[in-house]
Amino acid sequence: MTMLDIVLMVVGVLVLLGGLLYTLKLGKNTKYQTEGYDTEINGKVKSHPYMRNPVFLTYIIAAIITLAFIAYFALSSRW
Repeated sequence: MTMLDIVLMVVGVLVLLGGLLYTLKLGKNTKYQTEGYDTEINGKVKSHPYMRNPVFLTYIIAAIITLAFIAYFALSSRW
C-alpha cells in the first residue's frame, strides 16, 4: 500500500465517524423534543431542499470520493 492509499483510508474512516457522530447527535436532539409541531422551514432550505439535506450531501460526497479513488487506481495501475 502506498502512502496515498493510507491517507485515503484515514480520510474515509474520519468521514464515516463524523457522519456517525452527527447522526447520533441529531437523534438525541429529536428524542427530547416535546412539541408536536416542527419549526418553520428556512427559506433557503425551501428553495434548495436537496442540497441542504445532509443525507443527500453525504451521498454526493461519497460518490465523488469513490470516483476519485477509482480514477486513481485506473491511472496508477499498469496494464
